[in-house]
Amino acid sequence: MIQVFGLLGLALIIAAWAVNIARNSPPPPLDLTLLYFIGSVFLTLYAVLLGDVVFTVLNALSGILSFINLVRALRIKT
Repeated sequence: MIQVFGLLGLALIIAAWAVNIARNSPPPPLDLTLLYFIGSVFLTLYAVLLGDVVFTVLNALSGILSFINLVRALRIKT
């Protein structure tokens, strides 16, 4: 039952990221996006080592979506 709360939070956070990208909203500043991406990678590794499935999936998906924003930010900059 407790994991339901984690899965619901995961779904809402990822949905917010996806909606932001789907709306073609401008990406966050490049430095912020890069730091967020790197942080997500490390938190994904940490969650894997802990064996926490919810946070592994959340951080992995957040990393993927922040990587998409990183690519978008780099395209705008060039």
